Amino acid sequence: MTTGRLSAVFVRLKLTLLRNGLRQSSTRTFVYVASLVLSLLFAALQLLGLILLRGDEDAASVVVLLAGVLALGWAVVPLFFASGDETLDPSRLVMLPLRPRPLVAALLAASLVGVGPVFSLCLVLGSVIAVAHGGFAVAVSVVAVPLTLLVCVALARAVATANTRLLTSRKGRDLALLSGLLIAVGIQIVNFGAQRISRSGGLSALEPAAEIVRWLPPAAALGAVDSASDGAHLTAIGQLALTAAALWALLWSWQRSLTTLMTRPDGSTLGAAPESGGARASGGRLHRLLPDGRTGAVMLRSLRYVWREPKTRASWVASLAIGLILPVFNALQGSGSVYFACFAAGMLGMQMYNQFGQDSSAFWMVAQTLSTTRDARAELRARALALLVITLPYVVLTTVVVTAWLDEWRYLPSALGVSFAVLGAMLATGALSSARFPYSIPQDSAKNAAPGQVGLAWMSVFGGLFLGLALTVPVTGTVVWMHLSGEHGLLWLMLPAGAVYGALLAWAGIRLAAPAVAKRLPEILTAVSRG
Repeated sequence: MTTGRLSAVFVRLKLTLLRNGLRQSSTRTFVYVASLVLSLLFAALQLLGLILLRGDEDAASVVVLLAGVLALGWAVVPLFFASGDETLDPSRLVMLPLRPRPLVAALLAASLVGVGPVFSLCLVLGSVIAVAHGGFAVAVSVVAVPLTLLVCVALARAVATANTRLLTSRKGRDLALLSGLLIAVGIQIVNFGAQRISRSGGLSALEPAAEIVRWLPPAAALGAVDSASDGAHLTAIGQLALTAAALWALLWSWQRSLTTLMTRPDGSTLGAAPESGGARASGGRLHRLLPDGRTGAVMLRSLRYVWREPKTRASWVASLAIGLILPVFNALQGSGSVYFACFAAGMLGMQMYNQFGQDSSAFWMVAQTLSTTRDARAELRARALALLVITLPYVVLTTVVVTAWLDEWRYLPSALGVSFAVLGAMLATGALSSARFPYSIPQDSAKNAAPGQVGLAWMSVFGGLFLGLALTVPVTGTVVWMHLSGEHGLLWLMLPAGAVYGALLAWAGIRLAAPAVAKRLPEILTAVSRG
């Protein structure tokens, strides 16, 4: 079969997969159509905005950087949403009698079918309209538009193929769970950059970065259009040649990865290597640092969950990162406050919620040891202590970093006091929520609650958050009063006051939750085992 015929077959296959997928449910059809309409609407608005940018002296800087961001998106998105497109897994084609070179061409043609390529095409078309001036620039644009789109798509496929076995493994699923974290980080970076641009007086602040990016494919193709408009014909030809070379390199890399994937066995099917002595001993060394008895055993189990259980680990990593990013970025923007560091205590304190749901079906083993209120109290206390092992030093570190950047050391004690109060309130409400509103967390799904328990999960989290905020009013209100009345010399008292108040809240929450756990143990076991 020739390359052209094979490409036509793969395009029809892509359309068939799309059509059959939409036939599975009306909900899926609605979501796809809605996303298609919104994407095209946003692309049309972007196209219009770029056309209106035509004639602006900073238009070239904008379109070049936009092409760089577009290429970055094409490279990163397949690592997190591989399950959304069946063609991202070429291992399904291993048994077909196809050679790598025509297969690459066919997959590339099929990859051009979809919402993403249409959206990218609108952006690229708007970009060249914004910077193309003159006959030679228009001629360069005719080559630059398909070249840019092909580089973006080839980059996505090369990255996806090179990481196919990672994306379909447990580690790949863990990576996908962290996509929300990277999105949050990206939003903060974009927000920070936008504020820097507004303070600098306009788009001219983009020019230094654009001078570098215009020589990086595929942005170099759009840079070639701008160079052609300025009369730099040789520079334009050189940038087009650079982009074409990048496309060739990506296709070559894609073909090599495809050959390796289709001719070498999957290493994950091989027997696991015996566990090293150091790995076996790590649990023992950690256990020696913890208290003896039930408390130490429960703490060790909880800390191991943080490292070994995929969803628990993803939740912790996201909380640790976002809890630091938000206050630090606000400080970098010059609009922050030392009290924004309390956000870290709130994010990490939320890990106390749905404690038993995190155990999933394994909770039945724990339930065998919870015969009395005293047992339940010891279990909740040990879980809270395990959380504090990570949370306390992290909250202190975040508060010190924000305080140091803002150079407001006189507010450090009060900020720490408020953070400790927030943390104690979250531990208290988390224990109560775990006892009253437990829900299952499916292990084989990206969802964080089993079907039919979504409302319960929302009630557990948001009800606890509102109650926690109300419980911190005595400390936060006192701090606000001291600031308004000018009693800054007394703010240091809020450190011990906040620490004692937070400890009392946590103690009281666990004391109140323990009888409910012991009494409702069968209901809790049923609720957390549904997934």
